[in-house]
Amino acid sequence: MTTVDIMQRIREVGIVPVVRASSADEAFAAVEAIRAGGIPILEITLTVPGAVQIIAALTKRLGDEALIGAGTVLDAETAQECIDAGAKFIVSPALDVPTIELCRRVVVPIFAGALTPTEIVTAWKVGANAVKVFPANAVGGATYLKSLKAPLPQIELLPTGGVSLKNAAEFIAAGAFALGVGADLVDLAALRRGDAAAITEKARQYVAAVAAARG
Repeated sequence: MTTVDIMQRIREVGIVPVVRASSADEAFAAVEAIRAGGIPILEITLTVPGAVQIIAALTKRLGDEALIGAGTVLDAETAQECIDAGAKFIVSPALDVPTIELCRRVVVPIFAGALTPTEIVTAWKVGANAVKVFPANAVGGATYLKSLKAPLPQIELLPTGGVSLKNAAEFIAAGAFALGVGADLVDLAALRRGDAAAITEKARQYVAAVAAARG
């Protein structure tokens, strides 16, 4: 699958679930619940114990049925480990130029974290395929994203941090390439009480919200 294919698939779905969990079993359960709701894209964060092994296992198990990426990647060495394990995209919470350069060399999409216009433009110029605007809702949410898109329409933006069903449509209308969604979708409390169906239903609602916002 090429970079163009991966970017197009993420754009079509419009949602990148951020999977944080306390164990491999919890991560696997979250992934299955999200996929059942129609979202075949999963960002496994490196805060999950054994994250690289989880990425490898999911990649082997799901093949082309899902796009498995790595999140909370802080440096190029870790990015390479994740790519070797099968990660199809890399997400960082901050701007690390060597990580972007590594991903460009090995032709794997990189969504670099940034917040200010200067950081966002820097990430884009260095080669980020999209820029993760984080923490988006702490600095104005969709209004901030719309303000960024006005002078920077060519830069793909992935707002993350505080994205919820209540504001998902606003972020899409403001020009988001896709939405990075964490706890509002990946509800670990629901998993722990045996209610994976709640996550599946929330995933369906996100898919519907994005589709409706795009009209």
